[in-house]
Amino acid sequence: MHTEPPRADEHDRGALRAALADGTDDRIIYDLDGIGRQYAALRAELPGVAVRFAMKACPVDEVMEHLAALGSGFDAASPQEIAQALRTGVPPELIHYGNTIKSDRNIAEAYRLGVRDFATDSLEDVAAIAEHAPGARVFCRIATTGEGALWGLSHKFGCSPEDAVRVLDAARTAGLVPSGLSVHVGSQQMTAEAWTAAVDALAAVLEALNWRGITPTRINLGGGLPALGVLDRGGRPLDPPLDKMFVVIREGMERLRAVNTGPLEFLLEPGRHLVADHGAIRAHVSRLTSRHRLDGTREDWLYLSCGKFNGLYEMDQLQYRLEFPAHPGGQFVNAVVAGPTCDSDDAYAQDGGRVRVPRAVRSGDPVWIHSCGAYATAYATRGFNGFAPLPYTCIGGGDGRDHHGGTA
Repeated sequence: MHTEPPRADEHDRGALRAALADGTDDRIIYDLDGIGRQYAALRAELPGVAVRFAMKACPVDEVMEHLAALGSGFDAASPQEIAQALRTGVPPELIHYGNTIKSDRNIAEAYRLGVRDFATDSLEDVAAIAEHAPGARVFCRIATTGEGALWGLSHKFGCSPEDAVRVLDAARTAGLVPSGLSVHVGSQQMTAEAWTAAVDALAAVLEALNWRGITPTRINLGGGLPALGVLDRGGRPLDPPLDKMFVVIREGMERLRAVNTGPLEFLLEPGRHLVADHGAIRAHVSRLTSRHRLDGTREDWLYLSCGKFNGLYEMDQLQYRLEFPAHPGGQFVNAVVAGPTCDSDDAYAQDGGRVRVPRAVRSGDPVWIHSCGAYATAYATRGFNGFAPLPYTCIGGGDGRDHHGGTA
């Protein structure tokens, strides 16, 4: 695992690094201006595509309010998320219920809150939407393989192309509006080919629907666009072909427009792509230790003040870039990195995932954890083993306020 700052020029990361340097306690820092630049860059790459920020990636009020002010809508997965999205001031038509898993009560509550766009992937869910959200618009999620992504999302969500036709035909029969289709190529997708395969599936379903007299009006291309500053489990930089991904998506949209018998609008549900590289944690070293394993080999361990249960939940699949500002040089050891809790899962993968750590670090030394703006707040426990969620601060965006509490 690298110990340098994340890949980005100093102008983009200057404010975030200054906030890390000025800090004195553990906390997550979100750079609203950086998130805004990322949003603008995405809109420039995919002009005309509506953005529905995937709230689960960063359900922080200030982040959501900033994105809403820039024109983003929201992809919500529960009535609670819908209510939070509405508090930003966006109208209900810019919020969709993107979770295919919904109880009758949740559907009715979302409908009461004004949401009229619902994801679905089964006949049973369509029947429930028809009963509790009459006249609503539904978009059917098509399953993907998830190949090429760190998190494939290929089991719990989505149906086959054949089922998608049946689902939207049933929606029409039930008095709902079969408004569109959606896909998700997997979270932190690392290949452009995943979108090529998704477009192939969407095109085939569009043709089948058109043959049955159903003309969708929108395609939801889902999430999956990657963050750029994280590492794989072995500590190697991930280098997703982002430019190629955008080319494939643009060409895919043109192909789908040519296939459909009516006009098509496009949506995107970015989450980590917007926020991951513009959030960082200021933590501290709990201890650097060395001990012998049962096989006689010596192993170094770096224990941090935060870990899997209060900020670094995704350490099972990736590594974050660590920086030790008090020790820019000197001798290094290759250590296993772990959090502070009394739980063996609270550690990076130990098979080849060592981190270069300055030998001179001492308990209390600061450590900066980069590109962890996605899911750091969302996945934190309420206080596992007595370790509280990290408080957070938002900088930029006209907001320099200090926010305590650790939950959004």
